[in-house]
Amino acid sequence: MKKDYAKTVVALALRRVRERRCSASANDGPTRTIKRKATRGRKTLRKKTRVLETEHPNTSKGDVGVRGVKRTRFDLNKHDMDTASCSADTESCNTSVYDVGKRGVKRKAVADGEGPSRKIKKKSNLKEIKLDLSIAALTAKFKAKYLEQDQLGVGGCGSVFAGYRRADHLPVAIKRIPKDRILCKEVDQNGKQLSAEVAVMLKLAAGTSGSVGTSASVSLLDWYDLNQELILVLERPVPSKDLLNYIEDNGGSLPEEQTKIILTQLVDAAIELENHCIFHRDIKVENILIETGSDVPRVRLIDFGLSCFTKKGSLYRNFYGTPSHIPPEWYSHCSYRPGPTTVWQLGVVMFETLQEVPFETTKFLENKLRISKQLSKNCQDFLTMCLTEEPQQRLTLEQLQLHPWLR
Repeated sequence: MKKDYAKTVVALALRRVRERRCSASANDGPTRTIKRKATRGRKTLRKKTRVLETEHPNTSKGDVGVRGVKRTRFDLNKHDMDTASCSADTESCNTSVYDVGKRGVKRKAVADGEGPSRKIKKKSNLKEIKLDLSIAALTAKFKAKYLEQDQLGVGGCGSVFAGYRRADHLPVAIKRIPKDRILCKEVDQNGKQLSAEVAVMLKLAAGTSGSVGTSASVSLLDWYDLNQELILVLERPVPSKDLLNYIEDNGGSLPEEQTKIILTQLVDAAIELENHCIFHRDIKVENILIETGSDVPRVRLIDFGLSCFTKKGSLYRNFYGTPSHIPPEWYSHCSYRPGPTTVWQLGVVMFETLQEVPFETTKFLENKLRISKQLSKNCQDFLTMCLTEEPQQRLTLEQLQLHPWLR
């Protein structure tokens, strides 16, 4: 069976190469030669590598921009499966390239003067075959391990699908990200670029002493680099829903006591990220899952697509996140820092949880949005300390943890 499978994969790869050559034959000789030379620069797939632990933010004064993220609603309860009571440790995907022996390529006689050109084409063809074999093998491995089901939602960086792991029916979320939509990248110890989302989640997994589901952030189970597309296989808590849906299902706002339970866990989760030198950059109600399987809702953070590694005192000038939640200091100084920005985002989440209106920074600064006076004094003070215009005057995450409202 393995030999038949290997023959099928090789035949598929060879057919793809022949199709490319046939489509190129419509052009004249020199043009085809130029195209073949371009393929020589194509690199094979990267192997999984360890993550570089430091990050150097872009502090160029001339490079100021806002990367917006649309609001999306994910229905995470589609195709719910019974959660297996087993440990699902992070596994690495095998991206090794299959070798194609010279015996598999027949020699053909060539006319005088065509030898070097033939060698270049043969090398190019072998590279294409190896790449196609690697992608085909990874795709087959993914499909053999996981079953992909209906789409849960679409975001600015990709699409998310429900699914489960075939071996034990563990519910998973399968995130497909086109390579041209990966906005944030890190550099590994070998100098190669790696998706920041993968790098961050691998570091979180390495720092978690326990099985899947024990951390505040959802776990990365697998990842597959398919050249033009990145596939992430993530933990999918069942039953659960994002905080936006949770709020709407409870009448458009939550009572203060229930909000306190959620914010207590959010502050703890943000401190956990800070201790790992991770800046999420887009904490909002859509990126917070609420597990609803018990009387006390449990908070889980999702979507690390805009996250990055950071250092103490890091200053950022390119804003990545939700435009309506931009911290005031970016408007006034075209820069922002991880700690105060995270506190601001927690204030935004708290505001939208307690009050039946979406938050917008500009409206809040213009006093068109106000903190409700019907909230308790401690609650108002906590929210005010998060949404203070001057970042230096906001409470730190550790100070929020000790605030009387959470005690």
